[in-house]
Amino acid sequence: MINKVYETPAAALASVVRNGMTVAVGGFGLCGIPEQLIVALRDSGANNLTAVSNNAGVDEWGLGLLLKTRQIRKMVSSYVGENAEFERQYMIGELELEFCPQGTLAERLRAGGAGIPGFYTKTGVGTIVAEGKPHMDFDGESFVLERGIRADLSLVKAWKADRFGNLVFRKTARNFNPMVAAAGAVTVAEVEELVPTGELDPDQIHTPGIFVDRIVVTRSEKRIEQRTITVQVR
Repeated sequence: MINKVYETPAAALASVVRNGMTVAVGGFGLCGIPEQLIVALRDSGANNLTAVSNNAGVDEWGLGLLLKTRQIRKMVSSYVGENAEFERQYMIGELELEFCPQGTLAERLRAGGAGIPGFYTKTGVGTIVAEGKPHMDFDGESFVLERGIRADLSLVKAWKADRFGNLVFRKTARNFNPMVAAAGAVTVAEVEELVPTGELDPDQIHTPGIFVDRIVVTRSEKRIEQRTITVQVR
């Protein structure tokens, strides 16, 4: 069996990272992001990247690290409200942005992973999201064509994996990760725990190992995106 396990995030990205590539990244906010793979991607120096991700991380963490170093040329995202550096670059024209409704983004990634080149949806019809895109009427209603997304490289974060690359995501951290994993020409998974092949319950596997090319075990920092506290006054 092919050895998919690499010792470090940098080793897991070696020979697959290049300038100008499209990188799909799992996660929702800071939940379930492949944090150490993002650090390794930053350290690789690859630039002119197109990043496909639900959000753009925060300042100083997640994809915010790549924005700070100007390695991202374009973002395809549905929410970017937590990153001041993103806002600054976009407002002065340094960063290209393709806004995509959240459900549509998930479906575009899923379609790309399933080999579906495009699909029609009612979401976005009549808004700037649909401008310049083909439309078609079904049962008297107008729908807009959205293209499936294929990435040159997909980076995901899983809870458990076996050595073949079968992945299990933990609770909310599953989010966009299964769709991102399937949409990559090369998929690298950052995992918290590696178990022998055959130990995972087949009914509990979220992403089959056929979609995963490389695995690296890391230790998660589990940063908090927003902290809300209650002060009790006596």
